[in-house]
Amino acid sequence: MRTAAAEERDPGLQPERTRLAWRRTTLAATVAAVLAMKTALHGGVSAASVVTCALICALWLTFLFLAHHRIRSLAATPVPRALAPRHATAAILCTAAMAACGAALVL
Repeated sequence: MRTAAAEERDPGLQPERTRLAWRRTTLAATVAAVLAMKTALHGGVSAASVVTCALICALWLTFLFLAHHRIRSLAATPVPRALAPRHATAAILCTAAMAACGAALVL
């Protein structure tokens, strides 16, 4: 049950900070994807490096789509909706898969 105080809550700058955090995370994912692709192609172009680059690009594009969707939803209304669990799960899986790709490339 919602109270009057909860309905009148002023979110302040919290949605803006969240939007900026999504943008920073997207930028970090872009840098990580570019470095991972550079590492994958360092020894020359092979079938494995092309598949790795395609996987990294797919993960990055999926994360980019999710982040852009969240940034738009945060900007659309003064009181943004909560992040859908399926979107949060997809973002976490993309991040974990990119980390696994990076670890595999380093080892």
